[in-house]
Amino acid sequence: MDRSIQIDTFCRFIQVSRETITSLKKYEDLLIKANKSLNLVGNSTINQIWSRHFLDSAQVIDFVDKNDKCLVDLGSGAGFPGLVLAIACKDRKIPLKIKLIEKSSKKVKFLKNVIEELDLKVEVFNQNILEEEIKFVEDVFIARAFKPLKKILQLMHNNAENYKKIFIFLGKTGKNELLQASKSWDIEYKQRVSVTSSDSMVIEINRLKKK
Repeated sequence: MDRSIQIDTFCRFIQVSRETITSLKKYEDLLIKANKSLNLVGNSTINQIWSRHFLDSAQVIDFVDKNDKCLVDLGSGAGFPGLVLAIACKDRKIPLKIKLIEKSSKKVKFLKNVIEELDLKVEVFNQNILEEEIKFVEDVFIARAFKPLKKILQLMHNNAENYKKIFIFLGKTGKNELLQASKSWDIEYKQRVSVTSSDSMVIEINRLKKK
């Protein structure tokens, strides 16, 4: 898809200012430049950043509640969806605190550079949350292209006691992952079809209990 069409599609779905589009274009430039050495996104999607990554990430902005205090992006990678949501929140003047967690120190350096260039109030933590004992106190969590669903559920069950909601992006295997997970967990969730792919979804988990 042509880049200008991608940007038009993004603007149709996500209502933001011209200044915010400029910020996203700057993010895109930084990403393309860094991708040559860091492999932040697959080469097959480097020409589809606006549709495959920016729009896909930004769609969650409509599920953010004004009472949500802090969102934690698990395994942020290139900043999806956490950094894109931070940009959208800044545009809409939503006072949501955002924290990015990433185990790669090189990717953390990239994330900090984008945050500085775009003047965002976002914290970045260089941690491997599957190996380090971390107790989360935040209320909202999000995971995109992080780990299989069953690993995310176990992590949240063990490490996050006071969460309000957990957003998880699921691809083509999502329905089957949910079916398998329901054998071990009682999951109370809402399900939404992704705006970027009809066979993908974003689920919002509100309650999780081991069977």
